[in-house]
Amino acid sequence: MNQNAAALQMPTASAPSEIAGMPSPFPAIEVAIDRQRRRGRGAQSNDSGRYEKEARVAFDDGWQSLDDLPPFKTTVATDTARKVITRNESPDIGFDRSINPYRGCEHGCVYCFARPTHAYLGLSPGLDFESKLFVKPDAPALLEKELSSAEYEPKMIAIGTNTDPYQPIERERKVMRGILEVLEKTGHPVGIVTKSALVVRDIDILARMAKRNLAKVALSVTSLDAKLARAMEPRASTPSKRLEALKLLSDAGIPTTVMVAPVIPALNDSEIERILDAAAHAGVKEASYVLLRLPLEVRDLFREWLMANYPDRYRHVFTLIREMRDGRDYDSQWGTRMKGTGPMAWMIGRRFEIACSKLGLNKKRSKLTLDHFAKPAGAGQQLNLF
Repeated sequence: MNQNAAALQMPTASAPSEIAGMPSPFPAIEVAIDRQRRRGRGAQSNDSGRYEKEARVAFDDGWQSLDDLPPFKTTVATDTARKVITRNESPDIGFDRSINPYRGCEHGCVYCFARPTHAYLGLSPGLDFESKLFVKPDAPALLEKELSSAEYEPKMIAIGTNTDPYQPIERERKVMRGILEVLEKTGHPVGIVTKSALVVRDIDILARMAKRNLAKVALSVTSLDAKLARAMEPRASTPSKRLEALKLLSDAGIPTTVMVAPVIPALNDSEIERILDAAAHAGVKEASYVLLRLPLEVRDLFREWLMANYPDRYRHVFTLIREMRDGRDYDSQWGTRMKGTGPMAWMIGRRFEIACSKLGLNKKRSKLTLDHFAKPAGAGQQLNLF
């Protein structure tokens, strides 16, 4: 920012506004970032995280000095983590450990429930989340070390449940490929979730692992409407590329799942059947769905995006969301946070089940095995003579 623009310190509380008769805690208008500066990004703003005592907001003093500010560019810093396997005890998800090769995600999905994690770094869950990234270059070596521990007991490791392991910077960093090489060598099962067609780069490893029931891949397809997908997920692979990736993976013998996620009422819920049909024709055998989740800062970021792109649907979308969240914008209750409650949530669930039944999806679930796991030799560990 040059000398003609200033940083205004102000409380982080949002300024209320009235839209179509519905109260909405939108951030103050000054928080919004000019369209050209955030070109190709999902979030509309870059408000401070919830742990910051004060917010810094750029404002124009009348000399149009904000026009001189550069666009948001992706920067990558090193995450010097000492461990790479993250544990969880959530009772409503099917894994207890995961790996995130990256923090932040350049895909820029506006609804991403991982956005609030950037607040722990003193950064914004908004544009910072998709432009200030952190890479764990030592992840493969750290993983091998953790797997070699005498206390380690194998269970499927999930990758991509927080940030996408195949986001654009993976092309050059290849951290995910290094992780897969370690998992293949040790015979450790892995489940991958992604929105990127880049996953097909690793078909060679994944196909070999799949032959031993060690790997499965899920791709999230939110919409078949390219315009909607580009607005919601600006740097993720196009819907057609994701379907093509599912076909290539399936043809290679790798168990695949299509995730209709998230389902957003009055925006993409009408596409459930079409997405499942397209995935089934690509060779997919399993499917799942997740209802839109709006924890913490994600709520306001999604509201901003909705008003900027589909203002005529704002009231209807949030009315339906609240009908499925017990009158709130979000309900984090285990067991219901993924599917919601109430008649609308029930109808979405039944539509999904009926479509899957007609298409022959979910008739059989792929199961990964632990039978091939062999601990790698740790540093200084005595190898067996026989």
